[in-house]
Amino acid sequence: MQNIHLHNKYEHLKTDILECITHFNTEGDYVTKGERNVIKSFKVGGETLNVKSFKTPKLINSFVYKHLRKSKAKRSFEYAKKLISYNILTPFPVGYVENSSSTGLTSSYYISKHVDYDFDFRDLIHNPLFDNRDQILKQFTQFAFKLHENNINFLDHSPGNTLIIKDQSKYDFYLIDLNRMQFETMDLSKRMDNLKRLWLSKKMIQVIAKEYAEISDYPYQEVYNLLFQSSQDFKRRINRKKYLKRKYLNKKK
Repeated sequence: MQNIHLHNKYEHLKTDILECITHFNTEGDYVTKGERNVIKSFKVGGETLNVKSFKTPKLINSFVYKHLRKSKAKRSFEYAKKLISYNILTPFPVGYVENSSSTGLTSSYYISKHVDYDFDFRDLIHNPLFDNRDQILKQFTQFAFKLHENNINFLDHSPGNTLIIKDQSKYDFYLIDLNRMQFETMDLSKRMDNLKRLWLSKKMIQVIAKEYAEISDYPYQEVYNLLFQSSQDFKRRINRKKYLKRKYLNKKK
């Protein structure tokens, strides 16, 4: 059984888009090739579309995604539409396709318009001398504040999930990997916790905290302390997991 949902702007390309899904494993150009999910680009109707194939869910999740919970592909599409309604940038949502058997979901795909971006947030982390870095961080902070003010808790707010396009002295920020979000009122603690995955340096935290305080009613020191603590706790937890994994692998040798 196949469930196909396309934005009305792309209904006329339904046949071509389904061809991309049918031949996903053998055609298209890789954008990312991860252990869990794969993204490929295809030329369709004179433009480039990205198709994200989500990892085949295990038996229990397969049942859940068919009967009890929206699939990651469907959530990605719906969340993208919601972001756009708040004037938050994200690659335009073209549609999603779900394949299922009698027992549950077998595969799902999210289709979006390809965005040619200049760099992503990771570049700001890896290169402290990145051109105009502090100004980009300030504008990113304004972007994050807009998310928070609209009650958008982007749970995968990690460095690779913000694409950046330079437009003269202005920077546009696009969110990707959208299937994990919560829409809720956020106090300052939750707002700063939302930024913990960005793997910020102390200098970056200072710039972001100062800008966040200036555009909000929160005092700088409180913003800084909460962001610093959340960031440090997250780094320690990830590094601890990496250490335990290395230790386990070394024991197996």
